[in-house]
Parts: sequence; structure tokens; C-alpha cells
Amino acid sequence: MIRHRKTLFVLALLPVAALGIFAADAKLGGAQVLTGQSAFGDYRNERAGVVRKITPADLPQPYATRSAGNGPDVIPRPDGAWPQAPAGFRVELYASGLDNPRLIRTAPNGDLFLAESHSGKIKIFRGITAGGKPKQTSVFATGLKQPFGIAFYPLGSDPKWVYVGNTNSVVRFPYHSGDLTASGPSEVIVPQIPAGGGHWTRDLAFSLDGSKMFVAVGSRSNVDDPDSHPGEFHRANILEFTPDGKFIKVYAAGIRNPVGLAVHPRTGELWCSVNERDELGDNLVPDYITHVQEDGFYGWPWYYMGSNQDPRHAGKHPELKGKVIVPDVLLQPHHASLEMTFYEGSMFSSEYSGDIFAAQHGSWNRAMRSGYEVVRVPLKDGHATGEYQDFLTGFVTADGHVWGRPVGVAVAPDGSLLVSDDGSNSIWRVSTSAGK
Repeated sequence: MIRHRKTLFVLALLPVAALGIFAADAKLGGAQVLTGQSAFGDYRNERAGVVRKITPADLPQPYATRSAGNGPDVIPRPDGAWPQAPAGFRVELYASGLDNPRLIRTAPNGDLFLAESHSGKIKIFRGITAGGKPKQTSVFATGLKQPFGIAFYPLGSDPKWVYVGNTNSVVRFPYHSGDLTASGPSEVIVPQIPAGGGHWTRDLAFSLDGSKMFVAVGSRSNVDDPDSHPGEFHRANILEFTPDGKFIKVYAAGIRNPVGLAVHPRTGELWCSVNERDELGDNLVPDYITHVQEDGFYGWPWYYMGSNQDPRHAGKHPELKGKVIVPDVLLQPHHASLEMTFYEGSMFSSEYSGDIFAAQHGSWNRAMRSGYEVVRVPLKDGHATGEYQDFLTGFVTADGHVWGRPVGVAVAPDGSLLVSDDGSNSIWRVSTSAGK
């Protein structure tokens, strides 16, 4: 049983920066970076290759705009609609006709494991034909409860287990490299994860030394106070367990919905992709991607982006002011950032090496839609610069109708990027024009 642990404006721009634009470095191919108020945007100005940098100083006051209810009514992909990538890349339809494709993760042998969460399945896609399609598909496991996270253990080329994050538990299946179906029944590793209402996805990741298993647990609510709402117990946290399922501690707290987890393959740092809170206006509060500090506190629900207090909890927990960690990369508010991955492939040019790709499922709490894209976060020596790039766009029509919603990202063995999309129930493949 898990024991309880208490968890702990507007910028006046200088005239020379009035346009909110400055020159970027070679890591982004010399692209200009939109900053200040210019960095905020929506589907009308999301273009593959555009670079943005949002800082806490750019944030408006709460309620500067009314809280919007603008959820997408997903339509079939119109004729001619296609995801758009930067110059030098091509996009192909890798798989279609799927059933709610969510997180996608690459096994050490190169197979692609996909969670079809609503039907409780894990599927496998193997290889890529000359026509850009999978060479083989298989159902690895069924009967799961809203599966999302997938991880292989132990790390390395010969894992013995496939771990799956159900919404209320962690289970594992025996696995030998190349298995297309589970070779035995599931074993319950963590029998009880806080669940029921609210954010249901449970991603998993292991530390590089294999001693720690991280489990992401999103909040039950938008902004309920855990002090008075027992349903928030051990939620809005990243929990640490042993690989055998023994609870160790709350690894990091105050993270409203840490949907995507990834461990940096070189530095060993844990990173996460986060959905922040709603109903404070169009440009509050930014979603974010960040490395995760052990025992760190990221603000939810009392503060956000440092010492900014949520007005719905005015005066509460003054002792936490000044102790809230500011995330590394602030994204558009309400983007709904989901799975993230580090690019360690060889197909893309060297400037992409080690960078992050993350799927943005798309907004509902914004007057004009944003998200519905894949972003790239450039890293220098394993550290973020605060900038991000619109990388794969085009999932919203010119008149604002949504046909695609990116969820998962994974790097295929050939170095192409695969993106699951639960709007069109597809997987898209992004390759270079030369590499195909």
C-alpha cells in the first residue's frame, strides 16, 4: 500500500525587440525565433519549421481573456489533407484503420509496440516495406485496462519483460526479443495505482541503471486542492518504484498531468511532457516539457511557472513560494502535450541528434485552436534552450476543423519518425527525402 507523503505582466518589450524575434543558432538551421507575444499562436500560424520561445515573463494575468470551450469535432481526413513537415522531409501513411492508437514505443529489436487504449490491446508493427508500410503486424496482448505506457526490462538488447501501464495498475509480460505475441500471461507488478476520474494515462520508464521504475499519474481534477480532496492522493505526481513493484517515494510532485516520460539515453535524466491546468484564459497556463528534478515541486495546484499563484488558491501554502521549479520549455497553453522521445536515429541530419520530438494532441480551452502537431525541442549537450519548433503540422483545416490528433512518437530502426494519430486512427512516417 502506498503511504501518503505531503507534497510539498505582461512584459514591456524593448523597442528593438518589439517584433519579438531574434536570430537563432545553427542548431535550428539559422531559423528566426518568435519570442514575447509573437511566440503565442494557434493553428492559423502553425507552420512546419517555425521556432518559438515562451518565458514566464511573457505570460498574461489570469483571466485576461475568458475561458473558452472549443473542443474539436473530429472530421474524416479531407481529400488532399496531409501532415506537413519542414523542407527536406517527406510524410507517408504507414498504417491506417487502427482503433484509438495511442503511445507507440520501439523495442530493442526494432519492432514498434502500440497501445490501442480503448480496446485494451497492444499491437506490434514490424519493418517497413519499399512502399512505406509495415511488413508484419500482430496483436501482442489483449484484455488490458486502458493501457498506455510500454517499457522493456531489463534495458539493453535482450529484455525479458514487457511492462504495460494500465490506468489502475502496472503489469508485465514475459518477452523474448522478436516475440509477436506474449509468451505467457501478465503478472501484476503494481496492483493499485490511483485511478478513477480525471487523467487516465500511465506512462512508464526505467532509469538507465535499471534500479528505478517511474510511473506517471495525472491529477483527478483541473485544480482541486489535495489538502481537502482525498481523490488527489498521490496524483499529479511521478511515482518511483523498484522494477518488482515496491513503492519507494514520490519522485516529483505538483505536475498536473505528466503524460509522457522518457529517460535521456546519454545523461540518464528523467524528462516529462506535461498538460497544465485550464480555465485561466487563452494563454494560461503553458504546457511544458522538462527534465525532472528528484524531489522537485512544479507548482500544481497552488502555483504555476515559478511563484505565480493560482488565483483559485490565493493565500494558500505561502511557504512554497520561491520553491516552485520553472520547467525547461514552455509550450503553447492548452496544447495537450502527450508522448515524447529522444531522437537517436541516423536518418535525419546531425543537427537533430539528441533532440526531443513530442506529440501535441490539441486544445479545447482556447478560443482559437492550437496544438494538433508534433514539436521538436532542440537540446545542447543534453540541455534545453527554452525554444521549440513546429515540426509536423497540417492536422487542422483552414476553417478550423480537426482531422488528426497526434498522440505518440517513436524512432524506427531506419531513423524515420513514426507518429500515432487517434483522430484519423493512423500512424504517419516522417523520413528525409534522401533517406526515404
